Amino acid sequence: MESVEGAGVVVTGAGGGIGAALARRFAAEGARVVVNDRDADRAEAVAREIGGIAVPGDASGIVAEARAALGGTVDVYCANAGAAFGGGDAGGPLDERAWSLSWEVNVMAHVRAAHALLPAWLERGSGRFVATVSAAGLLTMIGAAPYSVTKHGAYAFAEWLSLTYRHRGLKVHAVCPQGVRTDMLAASGSAGDLVLRPAVIEPEQVADALFRGIEEDRFLILPHPEVAEYYRARAGDPDRWLAGMNRLQQQWEAAR
Repeated sequence: MESVEGAGVVVTGAGGGIGAALARRFAAEGARVVVNDRDADRAEAVAREIGGIAVPGDASGIVAEARAALGGTVDVYCANAGAAFGGGDAGGPLDERAWSLSWEVNVMAHVRAAHALLPAWLERGSGRFVATVSAAGLLTMIGAAPYSVTKHGAYAFAEWLSLTYRHRGLKVHAVCPQGVRTDMLAASGSAGDLVLRPAVIEPEQVADALFRGIEEDRFLILPHPEVAEYYRARAGDPDRWLAGMNRLQQQWEAAR
């Protein structure tokens, strides 16, 4: 794998969970890491631990500040911050706030970061964009329409970036884990207990999977290998796959 020693790396949502694991791994490999999180105390704690630079705030607008903190150059941008909202039952009340925040954090934060980073990356012919998507972006997640729909959008945007700019030196990775032991999993409730907890992994395993994917120059990073089988089944026979997911939905409803 090409060395990241000395590279300028930004990780959003890095105050804990997958983001903190990514920040620690990049720092261990010798990168200069900007740690971003909306919670300033958490961002600063991780930054102190790894010898990084805390740039707290909304992930949608920190590129300029992060670039300045790194001396003018961002080499790797990890769009990791995410918002997870359940609900979305068409028969229930419409939660406009959940949909709006999910769209802003899970999709538009990625779009805005890429818009700010691409001119410099394309001019020099190199750059790396890492999108923490979720298996929900390839498949779906019961009980969580805003999360599922916007994670599909995050995956689609990462895919578009790769097909559009790979010949100009842009490397893009879409990281799509299933259950990971994080605060987000803890907040996923009974749906998470049913779907995600049986195969839960640690955040550090997601970081390991990303670095293997970087070494192998792979776009799609699947920390849970079984997700590849689910993805193939979905593509090969969508109706059969949907029927199976509906059975899971019914199982969840019966247990609530």
